[in-house]
Amino acid sequence: MSASISLARARLYTFVDTAYLAGRNPADVARALCDGGSDLVQLRAKGATADEVRRLAEAVLPVTQRAGIPLVLNDHWDLATELGCPLAHLGQEDFFDAGLRSVGELRTRTDVTRWPGIGLSTHAPDQAKRAIAAGPDYIAIGPVFATATKPGRPPATLEYVRWAAREVLMPWFAIGGIHLNTLDTVLEAGARRICVVSAILNATDVAAACREFRRRLDSVPLSDSRPVPPGV
Repeated sequence: MSASISLARARLYTFVDTAYLAGRNPADVARALCDGGSDLVQLRAKGATADEVRRLAEAVLPVTQRAGIPLVLNDHWDLATELGCPLAHLGQEDFFDAGLRSVGELRTRTDVTRWPGIGLSTHAPDQAKRAIAAGPDYIAIGPVFATATKPGRPPATLEYVRWAAREVLMPWFAIGGIHLNTLDTVLEAGARRICVVSAILNATDVAAACREFRRRLDSVPLSDSRPVPPGV
């Protein structure tokens, strides 16, 4: 299954984030995320060297491949390309601040015939519009709420989610501070795809936490994500 087809159907985007592993084996965490019903799994290792990220990816990628779930490599486009990861995710600073204006420009930097799909972070409507024009496969909308995963980043609020539900046609994922007590408000604002980091990784049973998010997401049809009136 191609990454683009997987994205069209994706609802639950989860993470193997080294900041939340607490000594656990990353491959075991990835397996639990897959078993719990994740549609995408991102490997996120802020502060790690490229060699450390490579070793982590080499441990996690076989797990996601066996499960048929795309692995998203955060920050490291070159490594994602080299290792055959289906997707890579880049922040504003990694893409636009690096002088890039389109995904096509990034692909010209590598001498290969098959590239990872690209996701881009966005924090406001203007950033989302610019990101969409760059041609990614999906965008992230957030952080919706304040979160320790993005320290110092002010929340984009539910109003940004409402805007995305009205205006964004490509796959987009709400991210930031989403847990089971805030999920309903995010869904009511129009999100149908979500990223969850700490609420799953800090759970005693990672697979069970995934299943509960999956159950709640599946109770709302993916197809009714538009339109959402202002202020809802």
